Amino acid sequence: MNYKSTRNDTISISSAQAIAQGLSHEGGLFVPEKLPVITEKDITQLCGKSYKDRAFGIFKLFLTDFTDEEIGDCVTKAYGDNFDTENIADISHLLQGTYILELWHGPTCAFKDMALQILPHLLTVSARKTISDKEIAILVATSGDTGKAALEGFKNVSGTTISVFYPEEGVSDMQKRQMATQEGDNVFVCAVKGNFDDCQNGVKSIFTDKDIARELDGIGVVLSSANSINWGRLCPQIVYYISAYAELLKNGEISFGEKINIVVPTGNFGNILAAYYAKKMGLPVNKLICASNANNILTDFIKTGIYDRNRDFYTTISPSMDILISSNLERLLYHMSDGDTALINNWFNSLKETGRYEVTDNVKKKISEEFYAGYCSDAETKAAIKDCFESYSYLMDTHTAVAYKVYNEYKDNTGDMTKTLIASTANPYKFGAAVYEAVGGSCDGLDEFTIIDRLQEKTGTVIPQALASTKNKEIRFKGVIERDMMAQTVMNFLKK
Repeated sequence: MNYKSTRNDTISISSAQAIAQGLSHEGGLFVPEKLPVITEKDITQLCGKSYKDRAFGIFKLFLTDFTDEEIGDCVTKAYGDNFDTENIADISHLLQGTYILELWHGPTCAFKDMALQILPHLLTVSARKTISDKEIAILVATSGDTGKAALEGFKNVSGTTISVFYPEEGVSDMQKRQMATQEGDNVFVCAVKGNFDDCQNGVKSIFTDKDIARELDGIGVVLSSANSINWGRLCPQIVYYISAYAELLKNGEISFGEKINIVVPTGNFGNILAAYYAKKMGLPVNKLICASNANNILTDFIKTGIYDRNRDFYTTISPSMDILISSNLERLLYHMSDGDTALINNWFNSLKETGRYEVTDNVKKKISEEFYAGYCSDAETKAAIKDCFESYSYLMDTHTAVAYKVYNEYKDNTGDMTKTLIASTANPYKFGAAVYEAVGGSCDGLDEFTIIDRLQEKTGTVIPQALASTKNKEIRFKGVIERDMMAQTVMNFLKK
């Protein structure tokens, strides 16, 4: 299994090279040359296995240059008592045929842990195979959850450093505190005056700057990414959709070969792209439902085929989706255009130069066949949290609530009653103020810890220890920079 670049079809590299490098030198993303196939028999055989064993089997399909021992070691280190449930990802029932896939039982209480607890181990093995004489510098742009999950995954990992940039006013108080109090000798965190797209563009420009690459080469450092542009981030996300299907089958919730819908709240398109890959591998999936917040660029694109970021940017109560440049969409378009790198370069050059592109009618048709899209305002998000809690005694965060609202809209519009899995991406206490207000509380004059205490009292749910413990931790990182200072800031950190 080799990997190609979405922007250069002459490139063909191993999975270890793709993971170590993160992003192709010309700015393309790495994709498998051919997706492996899983049969209904394969899925049935996964039913009796643990999450670790399911992950091992799926990784073997994609990481063919890794030994069984290497994959097994990575999986064992990633998925253990660092998660608060033996299942790693639990499934909760809302009502008959509607299920919540809880992806937030890891150490930072967000779905990013599902991939970022294993990525450091995959990267360490990859580096050993490809760049053993250099240190790896991880660069991360985050809208909240990726940053903390990456910091936690890479802290004190030998041979690596990690630098995380987040929008100064674009994350929740708890997300900011989680990052600012991060422990570890090899970590760096900084706020940027701007939004997530500014952070993401800054990181990408560092990756493609040849002068920076030469300077880093001189000090024995290579760059890599922990964002979902890195195949080592995306591949583990495929695992949990296949595992969830096997779990539903094992529990008798679905029958052999029965199709399900999958609903994903997403901004950068990585989480729902993983579900698309699982479907293309053979997972019985009917419709992929893409849920956006007020930054509904993906909704508009899926409905019209026009991607236009020349629009207002909104800071919402679901900040992990406050994105106008959805990086992983490039991978989908590569597949939908049958690997036409000329088209991909044309579209993404247009995006860079004009902020806009329009796909062909054929690609537009293919996308509409696979995806449904909808979006949700902040008021609707809070109403969804309230409705779900009052109807099912289930407390959702502000991102899962977007998916819940869009899914209900989908049912109303289509009449489709196919059994459905909703991806739940964060623990509600990560967004305590918005969730508390949604269930009738008032946050006036309260700090984030008083708010989550009140939320616990009001709902009878439990504050995760990982969040409560940040109250007494030292705030290590207080820096705020202009967006054009990101490259220099990274170099200053790496040269210390």
